[in-house]
Amino acid sequence: MMKEKEIKEAVTEKYARAAADAAGKKSSCCGPSDCCTDPITSNLYSIQETAGLPEEALRASLGCGNPAALAQLRPGEIVLDLGSGGGIDVLLSARRVGPSGKAYGLDMTDEMLALARGNQRRAGVENVEFLKGEIENIPLPDDHVDVVISNCVINLSTDKDRVLREAWRVLKPGGRLAISDVVVRGPVDPRIRRSVELWAGCIAGALEEREYVEKLRAAGFVEIEIEPTRVYRVEDARQFLAGAGLDPEIAGPAMAGRFISAFIRARKP
Repeated sequence: MMKEKEIKEAVTEKYARAAADAAGKKSSCCGPSDCCTDPITSNLYSIQETAGLPEEALRASLGCGNPAALAQLRPGEIVLDLGSGGGIDVLLSARRVGPSGKAYGLDMTDEMLALARGNQRRAGVENVEFLKGEIENIPLPDDHVDVVISNCVINLSTDKDRVLREAWRVLKPGGRLAISDVVVRGPVDPRIRRSVELWAGCIAGALEEREYVEKLRAAGFVEIEIEPTRVYRVEDARQFLAGAGLDPEIAGPAMAGRFISAFIRARKP
């Protein structure tokens, strides 16, 4: 079994590198273009949504959904994004909640935090605050936010129960959880689970669908829904496995249709 430290180091290294790539003007995979065919991160945001956002925020996007849009945010609400990266979902949330609301971004990677704060300055958005910390230990008080969002980050944690308990803690009574994440349907090859590269790539640490529901319920959430937004095919699986030391021709077909991006909703009573 991989050690928590090993996984955390791999995740931190990957996202620090992604922040440097974004600052170095490497191409984006998150917008409506053909510049990248990554099956997880491509084509998540519309041109209308990204208008006016810094290019660096788009290039740093490594999510698997669009939680700011799906969360149905309302003016005046307080939002927290777990694992906010370059800040794209925080900036989009800040637009939706307006000047009477606020959007927090939480990230453990210094390079991403620096990039996100730079993107905030470039966007001229004031109702945003980026916090340094881990999603297992959220640096906010109890009952503080109306909505918790996250974009393909909870799968990266080795202690998902604690993450969900922390999300429940900081939500106000009646608050909403609205996250995009990779979810598994059915058993997964143990070699995939043991791959550090695939863990950092949002695959190896993904929860099985029923297990996700059970963990949300155990944390105290109600009204739990999991809505598939993208199902990954054999061709996508080959991309996941590339560079992870697994034969795509053997492991790929076994993964097809089992890994999905999903929008996960729940509420704190």
